Amino acid sequence: METPPSALAGWTPEQVAQGKRWVQTWKDAGEAMEALRRRELRELDSYKTIALLCGPADYTREPFAPKPTSGLVEQQRIFSRLRQ
Repeated sequence: METPPSALAGWTPEQVAQGKRWVQTWKDAGEAMEALRRRELRELDSYKTIALLCGPADYTREPFAPKPTSGLVEQQRIFSRLRQ
Protein backbone atom coordinates (compact mmCIF):
# COMPACT_ATOMS: atom_id res chain seq x y z
CA MET A 1 0.00 0.00 0.00
CA GLU A 2 1.43 3.36 -1.02
CA THR A 3 1.82 6.25 1.34
CA PRO A 4 0.01 9.31 -0.01
CA PRO A 5 2.27 12.28 -0.75
CA SER A 6 2.58 14.97 1.89
CA ALA A 7 0.29 17.96 1.56
CA LEU A 8 3.43 20.05 1.97
CA ALA A 9 5.32 18.38 -0.86
CA GLY A 10 4.74 21.33 -3.18
CA TRP A 11 5.76 23.98 -0.63
CA THR A 12 8.92 26.00 -1.07
CA PRO A 13 11.42 26.19 1.80
CA GLU A 14 10.22 29.74 2.45
CA GLN A 15 6.62 28.55 2.72
CA VAL A 16 7.65 25.77 5.10
CA ALA A 17 9.53 28.30 7.26
CA GLN A 18 6.54 30.64 7.21
CA GLY A 19 4.25 27.75 8.20
CA LYS A 20 6.54 26.87 11.11
CA ARG A 21 6.49 30.50 12.27
CA TRP A 22 2.68 30.49 12.03
CA VAL A 23 2.47 27.33 14.17
CA GLN A 24 4.86 28.79 16.76
CA THR A 25 2.90 32.04 16.85
CA TRP A 26 -0.30 30.15 17.67
CA LYS A 27 1.47 28.05 20.31
CA ASP A 28 2.70 31.24 21.98
CA ALA A 29 -0.72 32.86 21.65
CA GLY A 30 -2.34 29.76 23.12
CA GLU A 31 -0.16 29.99 26.21
CA ALA A 32 -0.91 33.70 26.60
CA MET A 33 -4.64 33.12 26.10
CA GLU A 34 -4.65 30.35 28.70
CA ALA A 35 -2.89 32.63 31.20
CA LEU A 36 -5.47 35.34 30.48
CA ARG A 37 -8.35 32.87 30.92
CA ARG A 38 -6.98 31.69 34.27
CA ARG A 39 -6.48 35.28 35.49
CA GLU A 40 -10.03 36.22 34.46
CA LEU A 41 -11.44 33.18 36.27
CA ARG A 42 -9.51 34.05 39.44
CA GLU A 43 -10.80 37.63 39.32
CA LEU A 44 -14.38 36.61 38.56
CA ASP A 45 -17.02 38.14 40.84
CA SER A 46 -19.68 35.49 41.48
CA TYR A 47 -22.38 38.01 42.37
CA LYS A 48 -21.85 40.04 39.19
CA THR A 49 -21.76 36.87 37.09
CA ILE A 50 -25.02 35.61 38.57
CA ALA A 51 -26.58 39.02 37.97
CA LEU A 52 -25.45 38.92 34.34
CA LEU A 53 -26.86 35.43 33.86
CA CYS A 54 -30.07 35.76 35.87
CA GLY A 55 -30.70 39.47 35.97
CA PRO A 56 -30.62 41.67 39.03
CA ALA A 57 -31.96 40.13 42.21
CA ASP A 58 -32.33 40.97 45.88
CA TYR A 59 -30.15 38.37 47.57
CA THR A 60 -31.23 39.52 51.03
CA ARG A 61 -34.59 37.80 50.56
CA GLU A 62 -35.25 34.13 49.87
CA PRO A 63 -33.70 32.15 48.32
CA PHE A 64 -31.00 34.24 50.01
CA ALA A 65 -27.55 35.14 48.86
CA PRO A 66 -25.38 32.44 47.33
CA LYS A 67 -22.72 31.01 49.60
CA PRO A 68 -19.30 32.60 49.22
CA THR A 69 -17.97 29.31 47.83
CA SER A 70 -19.54 26.87 45.42
CA GLY A 71 -18.44 23.77 47.32
CA LEU A 72 -15.98 22.97 44.56
CA VAL A 73 -12.98 23.40 46.86
CA GLU A 74 -14.51 20.96 49.34
CA GLN A 75 -15.30 18.52 46.52
CA GLN A 76 -11.72 18.72 45.24
CA ARG A 77 -10.43 18.06 48.77
CA ILE A 78 -12.58 14.93 49.02
CA PHE A 79 -11.51 13.72 45.58
CA SER A 80 -7.88 14.32 46.52
CA ARG A 81 -8.25 12.12 49.61
CA LEU A 82 -9.96 9.39 47.57
CA ARG A 83 -7.22 9.47 44.95
CA GLN A 84 -4.56 8.67 47.56
